[in-house]
Amino acid sequence: MTTPSNSKTEQTQQNGQQRPLHITPAWDQPTTPFRHTWEGVLNVDQFRWMVRGDMQEQLEVAQRELGGRHVRAVGMYDDELRVFQSSPGSFMGYESTDPRTNWQIVDYIIDSLQDRQLMPMFTTSFIPSAMTSGPTTVFTCKSRTSPPDDWRQWEQLVSDSVKHMVDRYGIEIVRQWLFEVWNEPNLFGWFWGGTKEDFMKLWKVTHGAIKSVDSTLRVGGPSCARAEWIDELFEFGNANNCQPDYLIGHIYNNDASEELALAPFDGPQEDKNSKSPNSAIGVIRGVRAMVDRYGFKGELHWNEWGRSFHGVDRSRETPNEAAFIVRLLSEASQEADAFAYWCLSDIYDQVGYGREAFYGGYGMLNMQGLRKPSFHAFQLLKMLGTERIAVTGEGLDSFTHAIATRSSEGTGHILVYSYDHEPEETTRSLKVSVDLPPQTRPGKLYRVDSQENNVVTLWRDLGSPDYLSRAQTADLHSVNPLSASSSAIEFSQNEGKTVATFNMEAPGLALLEFIPA
Repeated sequence: MTTPSNSKTEQTQQNGQQRPLHITPAWDQPTTPFRHTWEGVLNVDQFRWMVRGDMQEQLEVAQRELGGRHVRAVGMYDDELRVFQSSPGSFMGYESTDPRTNWQIVDYIIDSLQDRQLMPMFTTSFIPSAMTSGPTTVFTCKSRTSPPDDWRQWEQLVSDSVKHMVDRYGIEIVRQWLFEVWNEPNLFGWFWGGTKEDFMKLWKVTHGAIKSVDSTLRVGGPSCARAEWIDELFEFGNANNCQPDYLIGHIYNNDASEELALAPFDGPQEDKNSKSPNSAIGVIRGVRAMVDRYGFKGELHWNEWGRSFHGVDRSRETPNEAAFIVRLLSEASQEADAFAYWCLSDIYDQVGYGREAFYGGYGMLNMQGLRKPSFHAFQLLKMLGTERIAVTGEGLDSFTHAIATRSSEGTGHILVYSYDHEPEETTRSLKVSVDLPPQTRPGKLYRVDSQENNVVTLWRDLGSPDYLSRAQTADLHSVNPLSASSSAIEFSQNEGKTVATFNMEAPGLALLEFIPA
């Protein structure tokens, strides 16, 4: 592990010079466990998108290539899903206009997940319009976010929905799901139209409704922005017999501001601001320390995280975003049990629907399902083993470093990342040499940079068309899977050590396999 620093000088070098890096993993020292905490949960913007065939296809790709197991999406109780509305027969007066439950669309979506070996993160949001107490809404679809006007009716809706799932899929299947009460209730007037006290009541009522069906079902929260209210929920749960089974926080590296309090922070105080590259890392470590002090034995999840919470950010589609992902997970992935990057797809409409094929949206996949550099970052991370080797070397710093892992069969990987927190227009060349374990030789080399494994560059080469033609889309898909580099890897013996040397680009990523000689 490295010691974070926000010094820009660590990244500077003269233009045109090739920066040398020499990486020396401690192959003869004990390893440390390296859990793949980033593989468990896939984020989709809203539940309604999963009626689309293209979203189902993208989930299938993510399950296969990233190892996702649960899918998280808000809005399962939205009016668009028809879960609590009058029947069609009421239109002509044939039946009562009283609202009734209807799980047809939700069942279709969960069936499609089951067919793809995926499970839902069952998030009980938002409030059906027939049950809401106020006018607050969120998203372009106007999801209702005021508290329910009848708490017993809400409790019945939640328990009925869980009972239906148990009847349909069986209790052993449903016990494998994750249950979440709400999304970011601390964002008043946006995701929640009530007070903190109202949310705590929502938590207690919803928690009880889920547990009334089966006490072993796992209910988590508070799912707050900036990782707020985790301590409050923990204390409220202990006092009211509704303890969370797992805790959930959200964090973006630019979340902090003078007006908004942050969760507990572990790190230099100068990093406790939205301009520091270590802001999110400090919050993740601070929450870990707080949870440990409470003696909480359940899991800790970061169900939304990223570099920027801004809905449009063109830097998100660059190799630098891929490097940010790897750097944060290198530093903090063992501090919790799940890290769900926001989000999977540009099939997304919170504040508007993107027109351009690539417009800086949140997704790791664009609307046509093309893999961006961020998606490739998680593919490289998935290749890593589960035992980590300590790394030292020359030319390394907190922005340019490496993760080394090795398996019991003698194979392994070195994942080198170079992140620029204040990226410049030009890229830089790094000459990387790595000391390999005895009796091994280099295997494949993968690079994510301005040219390799970068579909956005290929799109720009086409003239950056807003609307890809069917032929253009097919051509881009044909070259979009993660591919090994054709660049040469030098292989030499130096003072009894096996050394592999290759070039990479900064900002960017490079992963070197090594295999038995």
